[in-house]
Amino acid sequence: MNKLELTETLREKTDLTKSEAKAVVKLFFKEISNALEKGDRVEIRGLCSFYVKKYKAYAGRNPKTGEPTRVKPKKLPFFKVGKKLRERVNS
Repeated sequence: MNKLELTETLREKTDLTKSEAKAVVKLFFKEISNALEKGDRVEIRGLCSFYVKKYKAYAGRNPKTGEPTRVKPKKLPFFKVGKKLRERVNS
């Protein structure tokens, strides 16, 4: 399911217009992105959680030349599945 399909499903199951449903979906994802940008954790009970993992700088190698290089510190967003969703998928 993509954002367009999610918007259409929301519109069908509620009394919202297409533009209102689109705005709700856009706001939902924007707020998740904003929270992650600030370093906050987003938890949707029973479904999933999103969080940012921080990596320190380290010495790496250029795979083409084999030359040593320094990899800068970085932050990456992660998704962790919730227990109830995992159980539903595996049943």
